[in-house]
Amino acid sequence: MSGLRVVTGLWAYALVGLTLLADRPGDLLAGAAVAAALLLVVLLAARPRPASGPGAGRRRAVGLRDRARRRRVPRQVDPDAAGRPRPRAPGGPLPVGWSPVAG
Repeated sequence: MSGLRVVTGLWAYALVGLTLLADRPGDLLAGAAVAAALLLVVLLAARPRPASGPGAGRRRAVGLRDRARRRRVPRQVDPDAAGRPRPRAPGGPLPVGWSPVAG
């Protein structure tokens, strides 16, 4: 991060020098645009590159895929089979005047 601080300090120093040397606001604006473009170029050149090879996300995806392949198909359960109670949703008595028809 110290390299970024140096670049930012140099950029600020250049802007101060530009402010002192500029006679007109147009000169100041043009110089600030050039300084900003140079700062952008330096920052893009200094950005960290991603490491080559499989990353943590790739390894996790491969692991999840392998785990899914090892799993068996879940057993199919017939809720209406003989000897099984039918599953019921919990609920209380319906209010008076209730109708399932909407509208």
